Amino acid sequence: MTPRPGPAALPPIPPDRPVLIAGPTASGKSALALRIAQDGGGVIVNADAAQVYDCWRVITARPSPAEEAAAPHRLYGHVRWDQPYSAGHWLREVRAILAEGLRPIITGGTGLYFAALTEGLAELPPIPPDIRARADAMTLAALRDGLDAATAARIDLQNRARVQRAWEVLTATGRGLAAWQDATPPPDLPPGAAVPLLLEPDRDWLEQRIRRRIARMLAEGAVDEAAAMDRHYDANRPAFRAIGVPELISCHRGMYSLDEACERMAVATRQYAKRQRTWFRSRRERWHRLDPQDVAS
Repeated sequence: MTPRPGPAALPPIPPDRPVLIAGPTASGKSALALRIAQDGGGVIVNADAAQVYDCWRVITARPSPAEEAAAPHRLYGHVRWDQPYSAGHWLREVRAILAEGLRPIITGGTGLYFAALTEGLAELPPIPPDIRARADAMTLAALRDGLDAATAARIDLQNRARVQRAWEVLTATGRGLAAWQDATPPPDLPPGAAVPLLLEPDRDWLEQRIRRRIARMLAEGAVDEAAAMDRHYDANRPAFRAIGVPELISCHRGMYSLDEACERMAVATRQYAKRQRTWFRSRRERWHRLDPQDVAS
């Protein structure tokens, strides 16, 4: 069997071509996006579900004010913590950016966003509030038990947000999420119409990056950022599922030490990065695979 080729160097990127940059958390996506924007122009568009919320700049490692001043940035910190926001909301906002005629450099680690953009997204009806409230009160196991077989076979059954969304769709419409997905319209931006870049870092290198990122977050005020939102904390709201938020809220409440909170953040980040790798692995044949150490400026 011929060995699979490893990550390659950065391919040519025409200045008028949309760019997609995906990969696990802490792998250097934002820095690469900024470099491409400064070299060839364009607007950097967020594709990270946690970075859309206005309350988390430090904890979600959003671009700094200086970085935002160096190139246009969109869809960062523009959603209130208590407002609903989904892949559908994100896709509609990206469509509007595409319609402006600007060259987008879309970067982030939320695979569902990239799937919606490059593979299409089923137009699901809104979920009634009473059904969402029922789902919020259910355990993950109960939600899983209520899924149809076709949908259960497609989604990450350990990801509560995905499982709950699938349960809500089935309960509200009587039709499984898989069936809705099978009726998906054509994508807004197929990978062939863009330069799709997938960062695939070495695991040890990424572990060091994760540790340094957590240390930097603490130095920049992550504990204070979490403390400021403590009174609003609701584990069922998507805004509060960002890695670091539950850990630092619990630390602020005295449930464990800062060192323990940091270790829990590191473990959660590694687990998330593993899920991201798995998700992107099934799609990487259509993407340019890059080692971030090779493309660092």
